[in-house]
Amino acid sequence: MRFIKSNINIDFIGKRKTAFLISVAMVLISITSLIVHKGPRYGVDFSGGTLIQIKFLSPTNIDDIKSGLFSIGLEQSSVQTFGDKKENEYLIRTDKSVTTTSRFSDKIKTALKSSTGNPTEIRRVEMVGPQVGKDLREKALFAMFYALLFITIYISGRFELKWILSGVMAGCLMGSVYFLNFFNVSIPFLIASALAVTLVLFWILELKYAMGAIVALMHDVIITVGIFSIFDKEFTLPIIAALLTIIGYSLNDTIIIFARIRENLRKYHKHSIQTIINRSVNETLGRTILTSVTTLTVLVALFVLGGGIIHDFAFAMIVGVLVGTYSSIYVASPILIAWQEFRKKK
Repeated sequence: MRFIKSNINIDFIGKRKTAFLISVAMVLISITSLIVHKGPRYGVDFSGGTLIQIKFLSPTNIDDIKSGLFSIGLEQSSVQTFGDKKENEYLIRTDKSVTTTSRFSDKIKTALKSSTGNPTEIRRVEMVGPQVGKDLREKALFAMFYALLFITIYISGRFELKWILSGVMAGCLMGSVYFLNFFNVSIPFLIASALAVTLVLFWILELKYAMGAIVALMHDVIITVGIFSIFDKEFTLPIIAALLTIIGYSLNDTIIIFARIRENLRKYHKHSIQTIINRSVNETLGRTILTSVTTLTVLVALFVLGGGIIHDFAFAMIVGVLVGTYSSIYVASPILIAWQEFRKKK
C-alpha cells in the first residue's frame, strides 16, 4: 500500500533546530509541572488508601455525598464524577486504608442514602496499604529503568555490533543501582542519576545509535508524564503499562528509521550525513504514517467508547504515540548528526 510518493523529499532534518527548541520547551514545561505539583498525582495503587465507585439512580450533589462520608469518619475524601454524567456514577478516594468487607459497604450505603435521599449502589471497593503503594511505585520505576537498559543492549548490538561492551555497561549500572538501593537512597534520584551516567557513557563509548534511541524514549516518557501532571490526571498501574507500551512503540519506529539509515550509509557513502538521514526518514515516512494512523484510530475509539476504567490508559497511549512518532523523526535521528558533527570538530 503506497499513498506517499517514492520520490518525496521533505526537509525534516533542516528543521531539526526548531524541533529541538520545541522538544526542550515541552520537556521543561513537563518537569516544571511535576515540580509545582510535587510529582504526579498518584492513584490509590501508588499512594495507598481506599477507592470506592458508587452509582445513584438520579443526579446527586457532591456536597451531600461528602456530608454522608463525614458522618462515618471519611471526612478526608475526594469525590468526583466518573464516566458519563448521565450514569450518575462517582469515585470516592480516601487516604485511609479500611477493611473492605460487606459490612463496610452497607455502612456506606446507609450513610449516603441518609445524606442524599438516593439509593446507592456500590460498584467496586479497592484498598491498598501505604507500604504496598510505596513498593509499587519503586517497582514501576525499576521496570522502566531496566527496560531502557535492555533496549540499549539490543540497539548497540544490532546497529554497532557492540553486544559485549553494552552488556557489561548495562550489567554494571543495574548492579550499582541494586546495591545502592540497600542504602535507602531516594529511588527517583537514584534512577535519574543512573540514566544521566548512562548517557555520558554512551557518548564516551561512541554508542551513538543507543544514545539516540534512549534520549528519544526518555523524551517520550517525560512529556507523557508531564501532560498527565498538567491535566491533573491520576497516575496508576495501567498508566505504567501504557508507558512501557509507548517505549516499545516508539522504539519500533526508531529502529525502522535506523535500519534504513544504516543501509543508506553504505549505499550513498559519498553524501553528507544530513542528506542520508533525511532521505532515510522520507523513505520510511509512508510506513510511519500508516502505523501511527491505524494505531491512533483504535486508541481514539477506546478513549471515546471504552468507558471510565480505560479512559486514562487510552489518553496516555494517544499522547505517547503522537510524541513517539515525532521523536523518532526529530529526536533520535538528529542525535546521530550531533554526534557526527562533534566527532568532526574533535
